[in-house]
Amino acid sequence: MTSLHDLSARTIDGQDQDLAAYDGQVLLVVNTASQCGFTPQYQGLQELHDRFAAKGFAVLGFPCDQFGHQEPGDDAEIAGFCERNFGVTFPLFSKVEVNGPGAHPVFQFLRSQKGGLLGSKIKWNFTKFLVAQDGRVLGRYAPTTKPEKIADDIEKALNS
Repeated sequence: MTSLHDLSARTIDGQDQDLAAYDGQVLLVVNTASQCGFTPQYQGLQELHDRFAAKGFAVLGFPCDQFGHQEPGDDAEIAGFCERNFGVTFPLFSKVEVNGPGAHPVFQFLRSQKGGLLGSKIKWNFTKFLVAQDGRVLGRYAPTTKPEKIADDIEKALNS
């Protein structure tokens, strides 16, 4: 597998989505959670999405309950929470695992391309991966990295 575009994932409303649909766009793929200290980052992610969407950018959110049981809700509850509290309009996907034997193929791929402090393992919610127009992983950002700090890298990726 050489590209994120070779994969698919289930959207939060239960539709299978080929990620090839995002070919030509720069993406920020994030594992999210509704009851995490980093949950307010949803606002910054939405602001990035709004700022760069017209230039060919999208945030893709993947809820995950593997860290401290901070995403206990079902997909409908998660979608409602994100819309109600943060006005999220960027694509959300069905809850996934990001580490271990049950890790979703999207996160198996992302982790294999860019390691972090714990090797390829994801440390916590709101780990972010910047993906180029051709589906290659350009960068990985820690949960503590605020979305607005990634804006320059997004701009560079959009202009490359």
